[in-house]
Amino acid sequence: MATRPRPPVIAGNWKMYKTIAEAVSFLEALKPKVRDTTHCEIVVAPPFTALRAVASAADGSNIRVAGQDVAPEKEGAYTGDISAPMLREAGCTHVIIGHSERRQYHQETDEDVNRKIRAALEAGLTPIVCVGETLDERERNQTEKVLKRQFAGGFKGLTGQEVSPIIIAYEPVWAIGTGRTATPETAEESHRLLRELVNGRFGKESSQQTRILYGGSVKPENIRKLMEQQDIDGALVGGASLNADSFSAIVHYD
Repeated sequence: MATRPRPPVIAGNWKMYKTIAEAVSFLEALKPKVRDTTHCEIVVAPPFTALRAVASAADGSNIRVAGQDVAPEKEGAYTGDISAPMLREAGCTHVIIGHSERRQYHQETDEDVNRKIRAALEAGLTPIVCVGETLDERERNQTEKVLKRQFAGGFKGLTGQEVSPIIIAYEPVWAIGTGRTATPETAEESHRLLRELVNGRFGKESSQQTRILYGGSVKPENIRKLMEQQDIDGALVGGASLNADSFSAIVHYD
């Protein structure tokens, strides 16, 4: 596969799976499988309880660690929340923000996403910002409208310099955990739109630097076709990231 203009990212979102022992065991199994990988960046997002242990297990390797969410506040009386400085202390370099499950089950808004992006950037974390439409929205031909709204709200007030390191993850909600995957061509359409939105708001340089990942039932069987698309810079992997063999196969898409 040809050299890509932006360093690809393969990220695994473990959601509410894996105990600390299971997470460390996974890391020990994954490390030798990806030890010589240089063509992409590798990120795993364990549950909060396993972050420190996974970061320790990944120390010295080419695997980076992400939080699955972050509070917009640095500290305070916010029971159950985890701040960006806490994630950094636990060993995180990245954090997932605005995942569709957070939007659906916790009623997160685009304004919440914007505040969390700012908190992550201030702490030196790389945000992986999720956007995407539901099945109902897609069937009503509202994909473009939804992506424009989420982008405008989530990236409100940011500068081009702040946006360039941010990773965007396009995750059509109808394809998450359903086994349904957007065709590479359909995914590319949304990725191209998102890059155009970055270009329109922040300029050509930022749009060329911004990595846009695809998320939605990514598997070893479909990753190569997805990565052949010009504007797809990697994947945010769900279920297939829970097994070291399948995740490493996705990492080795080339």
